[in-house]
This record gives sequence, C-alpha cells and structure tokens, in this order.
Amino acid sequence: MHRSLVALALAAAVSCTPSSSTAVPVETSPPAEGSAANPAKGARAELQSPVGVVGTLVFRETAEGLAVDGSITGLTPGAHGFHVHGTGECTAPTFDSAGPHFDPTAAPHAGPTAAAHHLGDLGNIDADEAGEAVVHAVVAELSLDEKASGSVLGRAIVVHAKADDLQTQPSGDAGDRIACGVIVADAL
Repeated sequence: MHRSLVALALAAAVSCTPSSSTAVPVETSPPAEGSAANPAKGARAELQSPVGVVGTLVFRETAEGLAVDGSITGLTPGAHGFHVHGTGECTAPTFDSAGPHFDPTAAPHAGPTAAAHHLGDLGNIDADEAGEAVVHAVVAELSLDEKASGSVLGRAIVVHAKADDLQTQPSGDAGDRIACGVIVADAL
C-alpha cells in the first residue's frame, strides 16, 4: 500500500473523537492464523504510570497492517502524543528508559500522514472530558513479525502529557512521558 495512503488511514484511525480531527474508523479483519502475514497471534501492552494513567493496548496483524486497539483512562482532557519508542523498558517516573521514537528508517519526526516520519509516530490520541481515550489505529509499516524491520515486539508504547505538534524535532514537543507499556507477544 502506498505510504501516504497508509499514513492517512493511520491518522484518521488514531484519533479518538470526531470533533477535532479526521476520525474515520478503519475496519479490518485479521489474516488466517498461522499464515505468513500473521506470525504472532497478537500482542499487548499494559500501560503503567506514576500519575494514574492506566490502559491496555492490544496489537494484531490485519490485511492492512498492524491494528492497535484499546482504552486509556486517567488522562487530562484533550490531545496527547502517542508513539512507539525504540526500547522496551518502562522505568518510572520519567520513562526515559524507553529511548527515542522507533525510527529504523532514520526519518524526521512528523505526523503519521507525512511522506517521511518515524515508524513510531502515531500522532495524537484525544481524551474526552472524563479523561478516557479509545484507541484504534492501523499502521501498514508496523508488524508483530520479529524478523521485520518494523517489528514492535519488545518495544514500548508511550503516552505524552501534551499534544504532539507533528513537526518539532525529534519528538513533537509532546511533553513528559506520562504512561508507558512494553509490547509483548500473547502466549500462543
């Protein structure tokens, strides 16, 4: 699939509220278990946070790419940067141990609709007035295949305190890392 179309689908799907973005649900179905496109059944990340942010994110392979679904609570209302980071370590309270954004292609930081962006640049999630964000994204460049350059297994997913401006280098000026979870394969 053409990278910009994939990025557009991701940007539409990552948003959690239709009011401030181009939220368009992307419906997919997983490939057959055991197929070459589905090397792992799935994966998950349990978010931890010293400030009360909690959530579970589930990752599964689909025909369109890697789907990320879940719910995150305890956020301040509004947009929060949402990224895959390169190192699968979440040491509180700062989560600096997760390293920089996952970027195997050495691209600049940008939004998921940009022609060139970190593979870990998932844009923003939007928390409602109750502080809950419902996440649904499909990313063609990411995978659960440990041999793929876009594999997220063993990496961290991070939620930031502020919105990602989608342009400031190298991290979008998204503020502190307020929640982090290591992406681990589900037991088969």
